[in-house]
Amino acid sequence: MRCDLNVPLDDQGNILDDFRLQRALPTIFFLRKAGAIIILLSHLGEPQGIKNKRKRKKQLTLKPIGQRLSELLREKVLFSKKNKGRSVRRLIQKMKPGEILLLENLRFDQGEEQNSLKFAQQLARLGDVFVNEAFSVCHRAHASVAALPQALPCLVGPELFKEFNFLSQILQKPPRPLVVIIGGNKTQSKLKVIKRFLDLADYLLLAGESANLVLAAKGLWPSHPLLPAEDMAMLQDIKLTDPKIYLPLDVLVSSEPNGGGIIRQTGPAGARRDEDIFDIGPETISVYQEIIGQAQTVFWAGPVGLFEVKAFSHGTRAIASAIAQSQAQLKLAGGGETVAALRKFNLTDDFSFISTGGGAMLSFLAGEKLPGLEALGLL
Repeated sequence: MRCDLNVPLDDQGNILDDFRLQRALPTIFFLRKAGAIIILLSHLGEPQGIKNKRKRKKQLTLKPIGQRLSELLREKVLFSKKNKGRSVRRLIQKMKPGEILLLENLRFDQGEEQNSLKFAQQLARLGDVFVNEAFSVCHRAHASVAALPQALPCLVGPELFKEFNFLSQILQKPPRPLVVIIGGNKTQSKLKVIKRFLDLADYLLLAGESANLVLAAKGLWPSHPLLPAEDMAMLQDIKLTDPKIYLPLDVLVSSEPNGGGIIRQTGPAGARRDEDIFDIGPETISVYQEIIGQAQTVFWAGPVGLFEVKAFSHGTRAIASAIAQSQAQLKLAGGGETVAALRKFNLTDDFSFISTGGGAMLSFLAGEKLPGLEALGLL
């Protein structure tokens, strides 16, 4: 079973958020009840970026993930220091139905990111059926995602299928009005999504880095560093006169990194060159809340401010609460920071579905082909 157990860790290797682990539990419980021997596959971080092998294995081993899974499942999860080979096969041969084994970080083997069929075949020797329960990595052409389904009979995990259906519904026949809120950082990955929703959405509310870049491209916030020419051209195509598009009317700014020092409320164009925008202001919150209140479908990707800092958490909390309290038929959210915000504000249960996969989710919504979904026959 391919999971995404790539959770955030602190400097001591402690898990900061186990949402992705919890998302995998229902399928593990189902397979255990069915009497399967369960072999869990996942990656953690980017090991190839750490040249020192000993440091790499110490920082990015999946062993602490297995320990946390044992706590969540209330049953011991076995752990293998290797992810292929005879020693792993011998370990599996000794396992009983219902037992669970977590293999070491797949990215410790270069074949994973190279989408090596040989590595996929080595993984395939460990089991009889492949289950993909990791939508969040389906945009990666990696061995355990794209090649392994070629080497084994494969099944679509129920959580993956649920995510596929919810996201497909947004693109095909969403209950209207469809309100889309795009915030957060990593704006380059969201540009294609913004462009697509200009056609699909009834309202497109921008905030955070996404709004800042549009403002910068239009010359309304000259202090922002600009994107490459290709991305800037895409932003120039966005017409501020388009009645669908809403940008912040007022923002909270500070000249100190991470929002320290003096905080000012101003219009975006009133931000000085030495100031950064860290949250939307009360007037913007009011307008966005009113629009969200009209929605029948809401899709939210990316917090609207630096919610980790109390002084700049109000905007994100207000938007999250407005969605939670709305009468919309479909309420969808996704991306790592969005999930963290919803968990911080205890609002996850008020959404129809929360996607664990930021990059995969955005690629899917932008209309790109996802190798993992193609391998499963879903595209």
